[in-house]
Amino acid sequence: MDIKTAASALRELGHPTRLGVYRELVRAGHDGLPVGVLQKRLGIPASTLSHHISALMSAGLISQERQSRTLFCRPCYAQLEQLMAFLTEECCAGGSGCRLSTEISHKETPV
Repeated sequence: MDIKTAASALRELGHPTRLGVYRELVRAGHDGLPVGVLQKRLGIPASTLSHHISALMSAGLISQERQSRTLFCRPCYAQLEQLMAFLTEECCAGGSGCRLSTEISHKETPV
């Protein structure tokens, strides 16, 4: 991931409503949520939700799929993983004893 892509994703997630949308979708898992359900959960107008969904889609953070008459939104986990990797890839590169890299390696190691 390059710095412009990361900055775009972080900018979109920096808005409270968009962060709420994204968190609801992540909570829902890979199946995502119908737009109508997402709107009810967040309690925001359809036009406002549409605007925020569009912004998250442009940053590659979510995708949409129409199934019959229902529009589903899903989180793009690959983009989230790339963003997290970008943010941590040079952790403690200028020093020694990186606590974060130790914590990450323990989480990745099966117990």
